Amino acid sequence: MSKLEKNMLPSKKKFITLPVYLTLPIVSWALYDFANTIFSSNISTIFFPFYLEETVGSSEAMKQLASTFISYANALASVFLVIFSPLYGTMIDRTKRKKKPLVYFALGSIICTFGMGVAAYQKQWDHATTLPLSLILVVILFVLAKFFFQSSLVFYDSMMPDLGSKEQMPLISGFGVAIGYFGTLVGLSVYFFVGDHDFHRAFIPTAILYLLFSLPIIFLVKEPPQHVDVKEKQSFFSGYKEIYQTFQEMRAFRSIFLFMITYFFINDAIATAIAMMAVYAKAVIGFTTSGFILLYLISTVASIIGAFVFGYVVKKFTSRHAVTMVGVILVVALIFAVTANGVPMFWVAGSLFGVSLGSMWVATRTFIIELSPENKRGQFFGLFAFSGKLSAIVGPLLYGTITWALKDYGALASRIALASLLLLAGIGLWVHLKTRYESVQK
Repeated sequence: MSKLEKNMLPSKKKFITLPVYLTLPIVSWALYDFANTIFSSNISTIFFPFYLEETVGSSEAMKQLASTFISYANALASVFLVIFSPLYGTMIDRTKRKKKPLVYFALGSIICTFGMGVAAYQKQWDHATTLPLSLILVVILFVLAKFFFQSSLVFYDSMMPDLGSKEQMPLISGFGVAIGYFGTLVGLSVYFFVGDHDFHRAFIPTAILYLLFSLPIIFLVKEPPQHVDVKEKQSFFSGYKEIYQTFQEMRAFRSIFLFMITYFFINDAIATAIAMMAVYAKAVIGFTTSGFILLYLISTVASIIGAFVFGYVVKKFTSRHAVTMVGVILVVALIFAVTANGVPMFWVAGSLFGVSLGSMWVATRTFIIELSPENKRGQFFGLFAFSGKLSAIVGPLLYGTITWALKDYGALASRIALASLLLLAGIGLWVHLKTRYESVQK
């Protein structure tokens, strides 16, 4: 281990403290969570859905079709990630490189986000097409931006074990997630330049903020030299063979594969709910744009609190119990959202969504590290990205298909689509409670 690596690692004998949080590697790592959360909240959750609703939703039926567009765009981005994420994990285990691919994917996402803003301004391109050409370009760039963003997270998550000891992982993870959600607060400042209309104006400022807060991890984090024993040069796509072999070894890694099933269903429900939250709140519950922005700020504060609190919950009650708590909170949030007959009930649902989202990453990332063999950890992070993004295809496709099929029923279509996520969350929670997890030998 190099001196740099030793200096990065806090003492394993002491409980992690604030001065350790403020070390350059951990702060720079956490600030990338801050940066990409600006993209996630501004583009994926708020302004891109609002842009589509504004552009497409001229009637109640068209508002439901706008939900279908949003769902399918999210699903398509996840299709690409499902194809490539297992290879990312294999690449990490072979090369030990994490930062360089992260930087490339982050810059790709930033450029595409900027391009969304440019395309949305070009209304003069929209001659006599059925769908405006600018809208088509924005959707394509969104799919690419989200794919690059999600790809970068595989490498970002896999950097976490290098920052501290196993005992410190829950708190480091919680710190990263909490700092990330502060990014939401900064990102939403672009609302003052957007107002209640012209939501495309949020795209370029979001790209600039994304780049600004990515600079610390780009320039200040130095990846230590890695000594990799490469027996023979293999192509990037030969990694599929290793993934296939890992699935063949399912008996040896039974616990982690069962947890992958749990993660699939719970992540499916929460990711889809968050992605559709903005349009659902406006089209079904009756929120104004400014009202939803305020709700989202409150749910973000709940996410920050949830991330910090669940770092201690994991340490005190184990990662398994923390995952159970996240599943229960999610089910309760969905029940409130589906049955909400006014703004107050959805305020409760939105706050609980925030808690479940913030705590989800703390609990699951730590549990993955606990269950994974060290020499395959990068590969399992890739597999969990595979599981999570496969679910991110199924959930949006289910939601979007329901809103498309039942579009003539107006708001009821969205309620039924959201209720379908209760089934997914329930399955995930049931599998988790029935599984007897065992840590693998390192």
